[in-house]
Amino acid sequence: MSAPAGPDHRPLKVAVLGGGPGGLYAAALLKRLDPGREVTVWERNAPDDTFGFGVVLSDETLGGIEHADPDVYRALQAEFVRWDDIDIVHRGRTLTSGGHGFAALGRRRLLAVLHDRCRALGVRLLFRTEAPPAAHLARDHDLVIAADGVHSATRTAHADVFRPQLTTHRCRYIWLSADFALDAFRFEIADTGRGIAQLHAYPYARPSPTPPRASSGAPRPPHPPAERAGVPDGGASTVIVEMREEVWRANGLDAQDESAAAAWCAALFADTLGGRPLRTNNSSWIAFRTVVNERWSHGRIVLLGDAAHTAHFSIGSGTKLAVEDALALAACLREQPALPDALAAYEAERRPVVASTQRAARASLAWFEDLATYTDQPPHQFAFNLLTRSRRVTHDNLRLRDAGFTDAVAAAAGVPTGTPPMFTPFRLRGLTLRNRVVVSPMDMYAADGDGTPGDFHLVHLGARALGGAGLVMTEMVCVSPEGRITPACTGLYAPQHERAWRRVTDFVHAQAPGTAVGVQLGHSGRKGSTRRMWEGIDQPLPDGNWPLVAPSALPYRPGVNQIPHALTTAELGVVRAQFARSAAAAARAGFDLLELHCAHGYLLSGFLSPLTNRRTDAYGGSLAGRLRFPLEVFDAVREQWPADRPMTVRISATDWADGGTTPDDAVAIAAAFAEHGADALDVSTGQVVPDERPDFGRSYQTPYADRIRNTLGVPVIAVGAISSWDDVNSLILAGRTDLCALARPHLYDPHWTLHAAAEQGYSGPGAPWPLPYQAGSRTPPTGRTDAPKPRLTLH
Repeated sequence: MSAPAGPDHRPLKVAVLGGGPGGLYAAALLKRLDPGREVTVWERNAPDDTFGFGVVLSDETLGGIEHADPDVYRALQAEFVRWDDIDIVHRGRTLTSGGHGFAALGRRRLLAVLHDRCRALGVRLLFRTEAPPAAHLARDHDLVIAADGVHSATRTAHADVFRPQLTTHRCRYIWLSADFALDAFRFEIADTGRGIAQLHAYPYARPSPTPPRASSGAPRPPHPPAERAGVPDGGASTVIVEMREEVWRANGLDAQDESAAAAWCAALFADTLGGRPLRTNNSSWIAFRTVVNERWSHGRIVLLGDAAHTAHFSIGSGTKLAVEDALALAACLREQPALPDALAAYEAERRPVVASTQRAARASLAWFEDLATYTDQPPHQFAFNLLTRSRRVTHDNLRLRDAGFTDAVAAAAGVPTGTPPMFTPFRLRGLTLRNRVVVSPMDMYAADGDGTPGDFHLVHLGARALGGAGLVMTEMVCVSPEGRITPACTGLYAPQHERAWRRVTDFVHAQAPGTAVGVQLGHSGRKGSTRRMWEGIDQPLPDGNWPLVAPSALPYRPGVNQIPHALTTAELGVVRAQFARSAAAAARAGFDLLELHCAHGYLLSGFLSPLTNRRTDAYGGSLAGRLRFPLEVFDAVREQWPADRPMTVRISATDWADGGTTPDDAVAIAAAFAEHGADALDVSTGQVVPDERPDFGRSYQTPYADRIRNTLGVPVIAVGAISSWDDVNSLILAGRTDLCALARPHLYDPHWTLHAAAEQGYSGPGAPWPLPYQAGSRTPPTGRTDAPKPRLTLH
């Protein structure tokens, strides 16, 4: 039988599984909000057993704690160590960035504060006690909170409901402690001789104050031991050492015990530690595991903290997320009259926040996994890259925190004073772009029935050229009638096409001097003969369909799209000649740059992906075989394209699907095109198979461009939900890309680049306003600003 709930159906009897910070804080909040509740916490360990050392909480989290329980806040506030600086040590040089505002305290002390608060409120704490299974507790409890950690038994027992996804990552790390307080958060890179290792360290306990002398000259007794249990007089710092799995094994750390591992780490970072040893506490080398659950509740059982989700330690603390979960759960239980509604509200509130945090954490985690690709960067750029790795810290907010640091980074990169990084020029072969902004290719589906661009294309591309971008790209321009996606797609396979495109390029060159205009050549492959996007994306035409061709006879959507004809060797020659003919026409039409479209599942992309290329001849099989035809097309196009004009290639760096193109494949594909003469790689992702599972989010595709650039040293164009000028500045200055292509922002605002310049107070050569528009180069006033301020308030 269930325990009776209150008259408003809020739970009166609560079981909490796990005595970590999240579980304890949830217990304290629920008891504080309703003293009539019976709340019990089960914890298998002793009260003072804990793993790790210091924990970090943000000001935002602390504000929530202060609002919900001032007693807990005051107790924590007395313990916190606060600091503003981050030190980054790179090749023996230390660079410092300030204004970051961290707060930390010892995990043991945090637990003690929460234990005291729970006891004071009447929460029942059961230590050294294995909890009964959550399903058993749910029989006689109104609510069961599973705060039982990353290895949650509750989650495992009900995996069919929660449907967890567990991802183990490529680095090993170990939590240790140093018996002194660092004066900043510290990142340090060390070469082990067998690969790179990194240190993440921060203070969590202050040094003991020097006791004043008594009148007799004898020192006063130090702090009572109870006040600083486990904390040395010099304070304490958390020290995390991390490295790739293969580096860990190559150094023999997989065969070392806890004390030997600590000694090895202390020797590696002896300068930072001043020769001091490192302490352990059940420390072991761990591979981080990301936990994602499809659902967070099951009847009366709800997941909280690491049981529900994890985020890599490099962007903050799992404790922060767990405490915020507890705050949200308690609030929802108070606000909602029925338990199912409360649990649904809790998940609805927390899931978007957690998803955003996990995206940032994955970006940060991946950056450290690929750390070796960045160690050759100049020190200032490396430091900026590290600080902005999660994409949560950007050029603009880093400048607000420490303008001197960002100015030094810009100066070291050769950015002129007063110039945002996005407005620096960039050279590709014989073409110099005046800034780093590209209007990304966007299919407009606005041509007449024979592929000829018209007035729409003149106005569309002309407006964006007048809007200040350094490079404006056409949509995918098709090389043959059967290579179109829809009947409304443009082409470059007839004389009238060449004349119509010449009208566009002449306008851009005459009316927007300094703006380059590029053409993207492609062939739809198996994704052709469909309706326009707004009429039914990827849906076949109701009539008038034309035959499709592809590397293999695989339809895009089985049962929906037609089965394409697998191209023969002779037919490959015909397609190759079509691309070459269109390239020659593009040169005559006056385009400044040509991009070969080898992405998004169109014909050439179809050859590259193992999911769409099942050929058994020389054009299939291994990656080298799958590359053969796209490279032949590239060579044929390059031969027709003027030698002084650049060529780029757009690729899908991942298919977002099992068995498809991998990031390692993407690097190899990029290397092959670069070897054949590509001047830059335009790095996109996906759209190759319909059952893809993209990891959407702000700038979500940029890590793939970053990896190619910093692995191969070739220029790249980054795309994918880059929406702000702050993102562009951050990516350029960090060395993650050379150019940024933006699509939707340019649909929203054709003058996006000029407005970005105005908003940053920039009026230099990287973003000149067209003469007829110069009167609009300053933001118009939006309302009266000189009204008198109120002086008295009468009651």
